Amino acid sequence: MEKCYWMTVVVLIGLTVRWTVSLNSYSGAGKPPMFGDYEAQRHWQEITFNLPLKQWYFNNSDNNLQYWGLDYPPLTAYHSFLCAYVAKFINPDWIALHTSRGHESQEHKLFMRATVLIADLLIYIPAVVLYCCCLKEISTKKKIANALCILLYPGLILIDYGHFQYNSVSLGFALWGVLGVSCDWDLLGSLAFCLAVNYKQMELYHSLPFFCFLLGKCFKKGLKGKGFGLLIKLACTVVASFTLCWLPFFTEREQTLQVLRRLFPVDRGLFEDKVANIWCSFSVVLKIKDILPRHIQLIVSFCFTFLSLLPACIKLTLQPSPKGFKFTLVICALSFFLFSFQVHEKSILLVSLPVCLVLNEIPFMSTWFLLVSTFSMLPLLLKDELLMPSVVTVMAFFIACASFFPVFEKTSEEELQLKSFSISVRKYLPCFTFLPKIIQYLFFTSGIAMVLLTLMAVTLDPPQKLPDLFSVLVCFVSCMHFLFFLLYFNIIIMWDSKNGRNRKKVN
Repeated sequence: MEKCYWMTVVVLIGLTVRWTVSLNSYSGAGKPPMFGDYEAQRHWQEITFNLPLKQWYFNNSDNNLQYWGLDYPPLTAYHSFLCAYVAKFINPDWIALHTSRGHESQEHKLFMRATVLIADLLIYIPAVVLYCCCLKEISTKKKIANALCILLYPGLILIDYGHFQYNSVSLGFALWGVLGVSCDWDLLGSLAFCLAVNYKQMELYHSLPFFCFLLGKCFKKGLKGKGFGLLIKLACTVVASFTLCWLPFFTEREQTLQVLRRLFPVDRGLFEDKVANIWCSFSVVLKIKDILPRHIQLIVSFCFTFLSLLPACIKLTLQPSPKGFKFTLVICALSFFLFSFQVHEKSILLVSLPVCLVLNEIPFMSTWFLLVSTFSMLPLLLKDELLMPSVVTVMAFFIACASFFPVFEKTSEEELQLKSFSISVRKYLPCFTFLPKIIQYLFFTSGIAMVLLTLMAVTLDPPQKLPDLFSVLVCFVSCMHFLFFLLYFNIIIMWDSKNGRNRKKVN
């Protein structure tokens, strides 16, 4: 009973913080003619409600794709239609065809913010609470603390309730998928993840770990026995869920192809805006977008992405485990973010979700990563005038993590899950005992750099010849952090595998 009481308090705290942030500005507020993501979501409601389904993804006189054309999968479109249906009963002017373009009012802002909160309350927050309740070998207090820290993660709050998006829907479905396959509810987990992919195509960042984990389970059960039956059931679940989501768009071949073209816009280039991945961060020195043809850029980005995630995926397939699954989710999402084609700065949230799931296991490194992930979106947050809510939510999150998970006390080799790696290195370098101190030093250096860059971006004007100086510095510093974290999580995966084999030999 006490556990339920405190979980309720945690949820209320999370909801309060979310609604408080929603009182601030949003993307493109008062900035015609394109406005921002807030207008994009409103416009999709206008289009889906007023036009026949066959025209949702096509360019015509009533649906100018250059003005926030729909470019997410069918579930997003259905969600927009549902929101529009409710909006019609409140104020039809909000979704009137053509005349509602750029509509802004306090009443409409309240409605839009409420749609995000309701979706969060129905999908993401219950998944977080259930995940934390299902954590094994930790106290009830730690489960409640874990839920609080995940719900206070500032990156997701600032983007969904400040900037304005519905990331909590796709991430919530993905988390339900993680819960399902980790608890051996494989078909339900697969269904939930299919819903995530059909809501936002960026959930493909998580697809390989799901595939490898489930395939590894099938191998473990034996493909000549129960494993083959499970494989068939999983395949049927995936095909059925995708078919149901896409059924209205399967009536004509051109209809299906047009939706796919909108979902994967290769013509947009290697990256957009300022994003903390390899291609954007190093474009100052090496302008790959100008040097290489588009098709070569695609091949190069695919090769880098594939090679960076391959070892973890192979290990997960051969040795499937819930722990390995979560760490592989981190590695694959981070590899996609750093190296893949057409990445947005907000895609770092796809890495942050699985990092939140290992917060209890490696609190120091997880907290550090989640702080950096929020910092990496600083140029976008400043553009949306969200400095104050950013500072407050980051401080609240850091205080919560430092209070409930004494992160500065969790920096030994064992607690960083680097003990077996350090032992292996000490076979060749006996003096290798300073790794925890180096990581502590890097953390404090990192914190100082992030604070200084934030102060510079807020208080100083960049040189006229370098108007994007601070944005580029933020991207570059964040990218260096993410490369370091990619190496760190790969070390955990590979040496945990080796350690597992050693334990088997001992037994």
